Amino acid sequence: MEQTQAFWDARAATFDDQPDHGLRDPDVRAAWADLLLPLLPPAPASVVDLGCGTGSLAVLLAQAGHSVRGVDLSARMVAAAGKKADAMGVRAEFRQGDAAVPPCPRASCDVVLARHVLWALPDPGAALDRWVELLRPDGRLVLIEGRWFTGAGLTATDCQALVLGRRREATVRRLDDPALWGGAIEDERYLLTSAV
Repeated sequence: MEQTQAFWDARAATFDDQPDHGLRDPDVRAAWADLLLPLLPPAPASVVDLGCGTGSLAVLLAQAGHSVRGVDLSARMVAAAGKKADAMGVRAEFRQGDAAVPPCPRASCDVVLARHVLWALPDPGAALDRWVELLRPDGRLVLIEGRWFTGAGLTATDCQALVLGRRREATVRRLDDPALWGGAIEDERYLLTSAV
């Protein structure tokens, strides 16, 4: 775990250089807002962003009036996320922790959000078990994942099977709109949502 933390700490300063990480481009930011905001319950829903990185999605959701907590293993990512929230004038709570076992009480969230996290965990099934426990009875699971051109990642079929082992519903939508990524993509990227 220390090695993973050091890996992400070393990348915190340049993490936002990727268009979909920093959401600095107004068109990319708008594309993510258009994708995510309609999926959430009315504000102020309680959202936990697991593996939040520098907090771009957490801040986006906080700007829409949601109560957002971000968790990331990297202390430098958490520090950057806090600075970003302050700079944007929004309230969001960020803390260091393991996304696989988030430091959040059971049944405390309306939404569990994770982007590009599940595939990288040593035991995705165990992580999903914990994430589902965080949800209130009508809570929503929102996962953004992919199977990258490098061969790493999690296919939509595999991710859907993992979620259906724990929830009754898992809807997959391909995310191939270049506006989300700041350019065309050639790998498999998708959104999985589960409301029950």
